[in-house]
Amino acid sequence: MPRAVIHTFYQRLYETFGPQHWWPGETPFEVIIGAILTQNTNWRNVERALTNLKNHKALTPRALRRMPAGDLAALIRPAGYFNVKARRVKNFIDYLYHNYNGDLTCMATVPTRELRAEILTVNGIGPETADSILLYAFDRPVFVIDAYTKRVLYRHGLIDRDADYPAMQDLFVRHLDEDRQLFNEYHALIVRIGKDFCKPVPRCEQCPLNGISYSLRDRCERCFRVLQNAGQRGKRSQGGSVCGGCQVPGASSR
Repeated sequence: MPRAVIHTFYQRLYETFGPQHWWPGETPFEVIIGAILTQNTNWRNVERALTNLKNHKALTPRALRRMPAGDLAALIRPAGYFNVKARRVKNFIDYLYHNYNGDLTCMATVPTRELRAEILTVNGIGPETADSILLYAFDRPVFVIDAYTKRVLYRHGLIDRDADYPAMQDLFVRHLDEDRQLFNEYHALIVRIGKDFCKPVPRCEQCPLNGISYSLRDRCERCFRVLQNAGQRGKRSQGGSVCGGCQVPGASSR
């Protein structure tokens, strides 16, 4: 059952890594800006950009509203794609002032579903960023899906190759209690396993999720080759070749 696998994943990850203490941020507004800046980069680069904003006393809605886009882009340059991200930050600030006069406390009173729909209207903010804002800035029980999540779920047979964001999110929501703290910790742990083990070239043999799978429809050609090169042979099943490490389905170049 997917439910059993989802719960076993969490238990293994928590036992291995412990609490991750996410999200790094001193205020809800800092978390929101961080969620926008972290698109297509790592958190270390985001921290450098946030530090620049703090040093210039610019990490407030009012300051960012007044700041020219070019100046903002220069400050957030360490986060990469700085011109694009400056526009996205400005788009969010415009939304915040247009709807809530720049007041996050007013924004926080909106029901989750309605607020999510609103945030998604902001140009440059997609489901992952919107859900990160809801979970980490507003403490809403929303499960965040990212590239690490898709990679782990796919390799362990829980989703198809073409599974979309809502389908992956639904998998967790249906099989877990609606618990903000649990969703927070689980997402952080998935990011940890994705960075440390379930990489584009995976470390299946050492992975704490090794051996957990739900469906062996196909094979993960990349994992299969990695383990074969390490001296292990993939087994055969009705679904095709399956690596001896994580028994992943379907080919992937991720």
